[in-house]
Amino acid sequence: MTEATPTIRLARAQDAAALAALAERTFRDTFGASNRGSDMDLHCARSYGAAIQAAEIAEPRRTTLVADAAGSLAGYAQLRWNATAALIAARPAEIQRIYVDRPWHGRGVAQALMARLLAAAREGGADGVWLGVWERNERALAFYRKAGFEPIGEHEFALGDEVQRDLVLARAP
Repeated sequence: MTEATPTIRLARAQDAAALAALAERTFRDTFGASNRGSDMDLHCARSYGAAIQAAEIAEPRRTTLVADAAGSLAGYAQLRWNATAALIAARPAEIQRIYVDRPWHGRGVAQALMARLLAAAREGGADGVWLGVWERNERALAFYRKAGFEPIGEHEFALGDEVQRDLVLARAP
């Protein structure tokens, strides 16, 4: 791994396979110890794979960013437009995902991804940004609080066959 700070850029079609591997790895690293293996397997099968990530990269209502560390992906983030809004706004944007590979934790990658997501939301005319975060993900909750997000509600998140409670947080872009 290089010591240089990764470059934040838009994901490209050729990133799909590497992004799928990173997405599944970071999801399992984040939630695997707290959830049943069968639920994790089912969620990952439904959510990650080169074809799934290629479709998400190509989706015009979604912005997928990657943190490129000399050709290797250190993290990624997604902003989704026109998703079911958990906040009242004329043009809400949802931060759907933001994950950083474990070797890059604590090195500013998440903050750089968040800054680019918020800039994209502003540039796209968003009047509010929201996200859902598992109520038991203390690391993410602390990160989002530092980024200015405040709780506005909750919603359900299906992880495999289990339904979990996510807190819904929001802020101005």
